[in-house]
Amino acid sequence: MIVVRDLVKSYGRIQAVRSVSLTAYPGEVLALLGPNGAGKSTTLKVITGLIRPTAGQVTLAGYDVVRQSVAAKSRLGYVPDRPYLYHKLTGRELLRFLGRLRQVEAAHAKAERWLEFFSLQEFGNELIEAYSHGMRQKLTFIAALLHEPEVLVVDEPMVGLDPRAAKQVRELLADYARQGKTVLLTTHSMEVAQAVSSRVIVIDRGRIVAEGNLSALRTQVGELDADLEAVFLRLTEEPKVAA
Repeated sequence: MIVVRDLVKSYGRIQAVRSVSLTAYPGEVLALLGPNGAGKSTTLKVITGLIRPTAGQVTLAGYDVVRQSVAAKSRLGYVPDRPYLYHKLTGRELLRFLGRLRQVEAAHAKAERWLEFFSLQEFGNELIEAYSHGMRQKLTFIAALLHEPEVLVVDEPMVGLDPRAAKQVRELLADYARQGKTVLLTTHSMEVAQAVSSRVIVIDRGRIVAEGNLSALRTQVGELDADLEAVFLRLTEEPKVAA
């Protein structure tokens, strides 16, 4: 579970996130959506412990990300939009390193199963610097899932993936939630968000402007047949300035 209470993040006089509260429950895929500059990425960085909040609290699986950072991060799997990998290692060397670092039981067998799942087995002994962007994205997913985290945070999961791999990832996220895990997803693809999420939160100008399933969001904007993209555009449209 992810619990965010009254989160505030300021950069000098600029308040990027303004009293955001949200909960992502076990067994669901929660999509956090917002336009560029809405505070979405900042919220994600606080949740994953990459930056400290100005005010408020975030817990992962019951552990405070600031006061209990090691325990919180041990229960987190994170797939960033721009992953950094050790390019001078092979894929298998990276996974072996992460398995030891996280003390994963049967790490080798789990890594091999994931390599097979993503069709990377034959490339496992090649240097990561030789991987395509899509292959690196697949390896990042394996790295995030190797220790079977209770919470999975995914930022723009489909970047660089071919259609077959993208379909695999959509099914993977849904299946992970069915196992009772918590999945938080951010993406600019409304199609992906609509396909995999059970609930959506829309953030704009640092504040949450809508929350609920697609049916509830449609009701909020008064367009009962609209797809998620149309609903999102209505919720985040610029306010009209009087002439």
